[in-house]
Amino acid sequence: MLVHDLVFQGNPADVAFRTSQPITYERLQQEYLNYRNYFHQQGIRSGQNVGLFSRNSAEYVYCYMALSSLGAVVVPLNFQLTSREIAYIVKDSEMTHLVSMETLDLSAELAHHGYESEVQQLIIADFAAAIADKALEPGPVPTTITVDTPCVIIYTSGTTGNPKGAILTHGNLISNVKAFGAALPPTTAADNILCVLPMYHCFAWTCAVLFPLSVGASITVLEAFSPKETIAAIKENQVTVVFGVPPIYNYLSRIGEAADLQSVRIFVSGGAALPQKVAAQFQQKYGVSILEGYGLSEASPVVALNPNNKTKFCSIGRALPGLNVRVVNARGEALPPGEVGELTVQGPSVMQGYYNLPLETSRALRNGWLHTGDIAYQDIEGYFFIVDRLKDMIIINGENVYPREIEELLYAIPGVVEAAVIGKPDTLRGEAVCAYIALEEGV
Repeated sequence: MLVHDLVFQGNPADVAFRTSQPITYERLQQEYLNYRNYFHQQGIRSGQNVGLFSRNSAEYVYCYMALSSLGAVVVPLNFQLTSREIAYIVKDSEMTHLVSMETLDLSAELAHHGYESEVQQLIIADFAAAIADKALEPGPVPTTITVDTPCVIIYTSGTTGNPKGAILTHGNLISNVKAFGAALPPTTAADNILCVLPMYHCFAWTCAVLFPLSVGASITVLEAFSPKETIAAIKENQVTVVFGVPPIYNYLSRIGEAADLQSVRIFVSGGAALPQKVAAQFQQKYGVSILEGYGLSEASPVVALNPNNKTKFCSIGRALPGLNVRVVNARGEALPPGEVGELTVQGPSVMQGYYNLPLETSRALRNGWLHTGDIAYQDIEGYFFIVDRLKDMIIINGENVYPREIEELLYAIPGVVEAAVIGKPDTLRGEAVCAYIALEEGV
C-alpha cells in the first residue's frame, strides 16, 4: 500500500473530516482526484520536491495525497517559520513548487540564500473552489512509485544549526501506521479522532491523519489548540481518541471537568516528556491514563508506546511491533536493563537518510541502527525511560546532570505549573543549571 491509497480505506458514505461542514470519504476521494489533476496540469511531476504551507484543514490532506499520488515528494513547512527559515528549506530541498494557504514573499530571502530557480506558488484559496467545476484532464498514474519511493522530506527543528531534511518513503510511513495501530487499543471506523496538533508535524500527520484514514475513522479537525474550543469540539463531536502534547494535557487537567471528556477512551501523549505531576493530575480528574509514547521524525515517527493495560509514569512504554529498540554505550554495544546509554532504533519505519547530507546520514545511521541522540534506559519489563537529550545534558565539574530530573522535582513544588531547565556557561564549573518556572495565578 502507498500513502495516497489511504483515502480509499473508508466507507464512501462515512464522515472522513468533521470540520465546519462534515466531509464524507466519497468527497475526500473526489477532491483528491481534482487536486491531483490540477497539480499535474501545473507541471508537477514524479520526483519533484513540492512545499506545502498551510494550517490544519481538509484541503491540507487533499494537497498532500494528490502530490503523493503524482510521485512528488511533499515538503511540509511549519507555518510559524520566518521568511528566511522558509527560504532556507526551499533552497535546501531544491523546491520547484510551493502549495500555500497564502502568497509568501520570499524573493529577497531566496536571493540571500543564492537560490535562483523559479518557485511557482499555488495558492489553495485561489484554485480549491475553481477546480471542482472544471473537468480537468486526468493526470497519468506513475508506474514507478513503490514502497521505497520517497514520499516526504521532514525538516527537523535545527536547534544545533540549519535544519536537516529526513527522507521518509511510502513504506516507512505505512509500516509505522500499521505498527502504531497494533500497539493502540483496538480502533475502528466507529472512532472519531481529534487532530488539533499541526499537520505539518510528523506526530499529527502519522497518528491523527494517516492512522484514522487507515481504519476508515472520522477526524475532527481543529486549526489550532485553544483550551475552551478544544473541549467544546470534543464534547460536540463525541471524540473518542485524542493525540496531544504535554502542555495540552496540562491545560485540560487544570480547566476541564470530568464530564467534558467522557466520550474519550484513548489519550496519547508525545512530542516531549510528560511530567509525572501532569499525568497524575489528569488521571485523577478524568479516571483515564494518558498513554505516553516516543518518536522522532527520522522514524516516521513513533518508536514506543505505553500499553493501555499497564502504563508507567515517566516511561515511553515498549517498542512498537516490528521495531528493534535498544540502549547502547559509546561503542554501540547493547546495555543491560537499568544502565543508561543512547537509544537506538532499527526497523521498516527508519528514514532513508537526510536529503543531500551523506555525512550527517552516516552519523545518524550506523550499522543499520538509527542513533536518536536521546539518553535512556530499559527496565526488566521492557519499558523504556528517556533520561534526557544527549545534547541537553549539563556537565558540572565533570558530572552529568540531566535537566529532566530537575524538572520533575520542580513540578513537585506546589504552585508550579510549568518548568524547563537548561545549562548555561559557568567559568568556575563549566556549566550551571538555569531553571525557568511558570506559577499558578496568585502564587
